[in-house]
Amino acid sequence: MKKLLLFLIVSIAIYAMPKFLMPDEAFIPHASLNNKMQIEAKIDLAKGVYVYVDKVKLELDKNSKLAIRDIKRPKGVKHFEEMVYLKSPSFLINLKNKITNKGMKQAKLTISYQGCSDQGLCYEPLSKTFTFNVDSSKLGTQTDNLVSKDKVSDVDAIADTIKNDNIFIILATFFGFGFLLSLTPCVFPMIPIISGLIISQGKGITTKKAFFLSVVYVLAMAVAYTIAGILAGLFGANLQATLQNPYVVYSFSAIFVALAMSMFGYYELKLPDFLVGKISKSTHGSGVVGIAIMGFLSALIVGPCVAAPLAGALVYIGQTGDAILGGMALFSMSIGMGMPLIVVGVSAGKFMPRPGAWMTMISSIFGVMMLVVAIWMLEKVADSYVTMLLYSFVGIGFALYLGVFEKEKHLFQKIVATILFIYATALLLGALGGSNSMSKPLSFLKMSVSSANSHKISKQNEVIKITSIKELDAQLAKNKGKKIILDFTAKWCSACKELEAVTFSNTNVIKQMNKYVVIKADITDNTQAQKELSAKYGIFGPPAILFIDKNSKVEKSKTIIGFVEPDILMKYLN
Repeated sequence: MKKLLLFLIVSIAIYAMPKFLMPDEAFIPHASLNNKMQIEAKIDLAKGVYVYVDKVKLELDKNSKLAIRDIKRPKGVKHFEEMVYLKSPSFLINLKNKITNKGMKQAKLTISYQGCSDQGLCYEPLSKTFTFNVDSSKLGTQTDNLVSKDKVSDVDAIADTIKNDNIFIILATFFGFGFLLSLTPCVFPMIPIISGLIISQGKGITTKKAFFLSVVYVLAMAVAYTIAGILAGLFGANLQATLQNPYVVYSFSAIFVALAMSMFGYYELKLPDFLVGKISKSTHGSGVVGIAIMGFLSALIVGPCVAAPLAGALVYIGQTGDAILGGMALFSMSIGMGMPLIVVGVSAGKFMPRPGAWMTMISSIFGVMMLVVAIWMLEKVADSYVTMLLYSFVGIGFALYLGVFEKEKHLFQKIVATILFIYATALLLGALGGSNSMSKPLSFLKMSVSSANSHKISKQNEVIKITSIKELDAQLAKNKGKKIILDFTAKWCSACKELEAVTFSNTNVIKQMNKYVVIKADITDNTQAQKELSAKYGIFGPPAILFIDKNSKVEKSKTIIGFVEPDILMKYLN
C-alpha cells in the first residue's frame, strides 16, 4: 500500500512539473516569396512562449546582389520591462537591387531570434536561413514608392537618393550639396590658397588665364577628393585621419610658409625653365603643374570636413561596392564646392592691380593669408597655446607693416592696422593668460564668480571619454536605461572644435545635454581600436553625433554628421 501511495505521489509530481518545449517546437520560422518579389516571414510561437523584439533580425547574405529596402514589422508589447512579441510576429521584407543589371538573383535570408518560455526557461539565440530566386526586374517599380516605417538619418536618405534616382538627378543634387558645402567654414582655407596662387603668377596674368588655372585647381581638387572618397567607401577608412599624421601636416604647413615668403618677395617659386617650356607648349601657360598639385593636396589636407552628403556617398559605396556611381556623385559634389573658388580665382586675375605699391600690398596681404592657413593647419596637431601665439605674432607683424604707429598713412589703412594690432595683442595676452579661445581671448580676466558658475555648469555635464569598442560597451552596460549621446571627435578636426566653441557651449544646449549621458569617442590617433570603433557605427570621420536610447540602440534617424548650429541640435535634444 505504501509503495502504491509513493508511486501515485511521484506520478502526480512528474505530471505537475513544467514541460519545456524543444527550441524547434517553441519557435518555427517560415519565409516565402510572393508574386511581388517580397519576402513574407513569420515566426510561429508555441503557447506560453515569447520572443524579444530587439533579438529578431532579418538579414541578407553580404555577398548577395540584392539588399533589404525596408521591413514592415509588427509592434511589440512590454513584458517584464522588455519589448517582446507575445503572438507570432509576421514581417514583410521589400527588396532592392544593389547593382543596375537585372534578372534572376539568389537571395539568402537569415532569420535570427531569441525568446523565453513563461515557465521560466530562456532559449539560446537561434537562426535559420532561407534561399530564394528573385526576379530583380520586378523590384524597381514596385518598391520605389514604398516608404519604411522606420525613420532614417540624413546620411541614409542621401545614400538612398543615389540608389533610386536618375543619374542626372543624382549628379545635379550632389552638385547642389557641394555648392552649399562651399559656404561652410571648412572650405574657407581654400580661398586664400587659390587667390594667392593666381596672384603669384605675376603681372602677365589675364582673366582668361586666371579662369583656366582656377579650373585646373578645382579639377585637381575634385579628382583627389573623388579618389580618396572611393577608397574610404570601399575600405571603410577614416577619410580625414588618413592624412592627419603630424609629419604630413607639418610638411604641408611648411609649404604654405614657403609660399608666403615668396609672396613677400624674398624669392620666386617656379618650376625649372626647361619644364616651364614644355608645359607652355602644351598648355599655352605656365604654373599649371604647380596649381594642379596644390589643388590635389588642398583636397586631401585642407579639404572640407565630413558632412552628410559626403558620408551618404561613402555609405552607398560601402554598401553596394558601386564605386563608379558613388565616385561620380563625389566628383559632382567636388565641382559644386569648387565653383565659388573658380569665381574667386577669376576675380583675383581680373582685378590684378598694375605694378607698383598696390601690387606689393596685395602680394603681402595674400602672403599673410598663406601664413594664417599654415597656422590653421598646425591647429590639428599643435597645442592651442602655440597656435594662438603664432596668430598674434602674424597679426602684430602685419599691423606694423600697415603702419599702425605711422601718422602719414591713409585713414582707412590706419583704422585696419589699429584694429588688427589690438586684436593680435589680445591674442598674445590671452595665450599668456591661459585662454584658448580665438573669439574671446581675454576670457581669463572674467570675475571668479563667473568662472565658478561656468565650472558648475560644465561639471553638471560630465563627459566620459572612450577610445575603443571595449570601453564603449562597458559604459553602455553601466548606463543602460539612460539616454546617451555618443560624440565622435578628434583633436585635428576643425569642425569638432567649432562644435565645442559654438554649439556645445550654448547655455540651452548644455541644459538639455545634462539629461543625457555624454560619451566622447576620441579617434585622434586613428589606432586599430579607434578604426574598429568608427567602423562599428559606419562613421567615416568626425564630427558625428549619435543618439542611443534606453535600450542601448542607436536612433539612426537622429544621427548628425558634421557641424550644426545650436538651434538645430536643440531639435534633436528635445
